[in-house]
Amino acid sequence: MAEIIQRDGTWAFDGSTVRITPGLHRSVPLFRQTYGEVSVPLEAVAGIVFEPERRRGRLRLRLREGADPLLQATGGRLPEAADPYRLAVTLDRCGVAEYVAEEIRRALLLDRIPSEPTKAYLLPGPPVPVSVRSSDGTVSFDGTQVRIDWADTSDRVKRATGPRIIAVGDLTQVEWLPNTGSADGFLRFVTRETVFAKLPPEKDPYALDLWGSARRDLLTALIATAVTARLPHPSTRTDEAYAGQGTSDPGLEGGARRRLSGAVPPASDHHDVLLRRLRELGELHRSGVLTDEEFTMTKTAVLRCF
Repeated sequence: MAEIIQRDGTWAFDGSTVRITPGLHRSVPLFRQTYGEVSVPLEAVAGIVFEPERRRGRLRLRLREGADPLLQATGGRLPEAADPYRLAVTLDRCGVAEYVAEEIRRALLLDRIPSEPTKAYLLPGPPVPVSVRSSDGTVSFDGTQVRIDWADTSDRVKRATGPRIIAVGDLTQVEWLPNTGSADGFLRFVTRETVFAKLPPEKDPYALDLWGSARRDLLTALIATAVTARLPHPSTRTDEAYAGQGTSDPGLEGGARRRLSGAVPPASDHHDVLLRRLRELGELHRSGVLTDEEFTMTKTAVLRCF
């Protein structure tokens, strides 16, 4: 057993699994403490490095592409401090950290673990049910459906449509961008019907606009991960499935864009979705829920998306 215990957390390797337990100190980010213990099977590991610094060091575990739904859902956009595969090491324990890293490297060589992307998730993601209260509302996932209950501060269009319930079978992908404190983030649930109808997050009834506490809003990555773990694995999707599915959302770089899921709806479906959206907006306008200005602004945004 190779083990290192730090205020930042504990890593233990028994030859087949790297068990990562977050520390309980207040310096450990809320996300890591909430995500809890992570058991990483050796076959999910691509490599490990120890980075010595002047006054401390850092262990970093690198996972194979496609092995972890957390990395798939967040696309490398988790803040470094919230990354569960990173451990801050004090100067006096750097020797132990190097030993742990060497033991994992040796096991990777002996077991001949490939470095290629995996064909299935090797980690389960967070357990369900899971519920997170964000700045735009409360989002819950029970393993079969997502439910969004809007906050009093949510846009009037969202509150007027009532709680949003989305079955996993209707989803093609989840898009997540963190709230950094200086820039808003979002959690968007994309269905076959809405893949081309992405409104601004503050007005999209399929998205949570993350603009409040960056510390709390980061927990929405739990939902994104739990849902991603239950969607088809990226290896099952062909390049044709991504044709035409470019996105203007920030943070989705080339590799992430290629991993977007779901088949492209035909043009006739686009037209049906557009008409349905416009009818919904018209009903909200006639009933007085939307003002003339809000109706015009939202209709313009919908038309631009199509």
